[in-house]
Amino acid sequence: MEHSTQYFYRLLIKNGVSHTSATYLNVFIGLIFLIILLFIIDRITRKLVLKLFRKYASKSKNKFDDYLVKNKTFDYLSHIFPLSLSIWIVPYIFSPFATVERYIETAFDILIILLIIWIVRSILRTCRDFLKSLESYKDKPIDSYIQVFMIFAWAIGAIMIFSSITGKSVWTFLTALGAMSAIILLIFKDTILGFVASIQVAVNDTVRIGDWITMDKYGADGDVIEINLSSVKVQNFDKTITTIPTYHLTSQSFRNWRGMMDSGGRRIKRAVLIKASSIHFLSDETVEELKKIELISHYLQTTQHAIDHYNLSNKIDKSSLINGRNLSNLGVFRKYVEAYLESHPYINSNMTIMSRQLTPTPEGIPIEIYAFSNDKLWKNYENIVGDIFEHLLSAIPYFNLEIFQLEYKTTR
Repeated sequence: MEHSTQYFYRLLIKNGVSHTSATYLNVFIGLIFLIILLFIIDRITRKLVLKLFRKYASKSKNKFDDYLVKNKTFDYLSHIFPLSLSIWIVPYIFSPFATVERYIETAFDILIILLIIWIVRSILRTCRDFLKSLESYKDKPIDSYIQVFMIFAWAIGAIMIFSSITGKSVWTFLTALGAMSAIILLIFKDTILGFVASIQVAVNDTVRIGDWITMDKYGADGDVIEINLSSVKVQNFDKTITTIPTYHLTSQSFRNWRGMMDSGGRRIKRAVLIKASSIHFLSDETVEELKKIELISHYLQTTQHAIDHYNLSNKIDKSSLINGRNLSNLGVFRKYVEAYLESHPYINSNMTIMSRQLTPTPEGIPIEIYAFSNDKLWKNYENIVGDIFEHLLSAIPYFNLEIFQLEYKTTR
């Protein structure tokens, strides 16, 4: 091999070219031939490797090899042979220039290290894509673990590159890194915190990709679309993206709506304010009129019978409505609300259904609806809530009740 690399040198010497010039020209021509040769070999190797593995991937039922092709793993692998060949040929071409030879060999060593890192990265990305295609891993923070492996790969690669450049052993750099551990911990504080947090999130199943979370401090209110080593990306319902440091999910409070989404319904918890002055006892005539309302007809009949029996048994003077037991329009309205909710097709009857009276306020008496819609999609949920309250607001006058409404007095 050495004999063949000196071919142009001997040819130039025969033609009267000086020793120095012949040496430089021989190296230059050899370098040109090496570049052309490596380019041709690289192209041929790449085409053969890609053709072979693409053919294999197309026949294989496993999707892993398809992701290897997608992430260009075989493209990077095809460069190994040309680079290895160049490392073998370079010493023969640059044998007259020992110093330059060492520099070029070092450059090729660095290229090999970078190529290996690129191959590792493509394999890790393939693992990420493949795992995300599996149903059991779709909501797991795979990106966090891939980033950790890549940090280690780059760290090892950087140590090997410095070792190649300086000629020092790898252990020398590891010893120096041990001495600089405090500085390293300070520099990579967020990365370390993010890594620990991502493990806690995965182990404790705190957040998954696809979860709806709310974190007021960061203005986050939407679906988690990505969990990586440094941050969690949330796509808000207005389509903006909020980025939250991963370790804040373990150190600060946030709301995860997954429990609601996994349950049988979405909670409705809203109140109407009844004007206090419109609340009163019901006369027998009014009760008879309200019996025409089908949802509470049976309730009024049985309850009125029980009240009349009690009042007669205890010889209550009913010349005044306040004496004895009585039905009130507000109490009957609450029963109507419960009956209406229980008969509503979009309310989950297997979950809590309640109409309750809250503490009176200066604005009136709050009557709160507590129930669960069986449709959890936001738009459908809002339509259900709107339908319920529109009906109840329309029904209130039938019970001789009034909604509280703040009135403004105009001054002239």
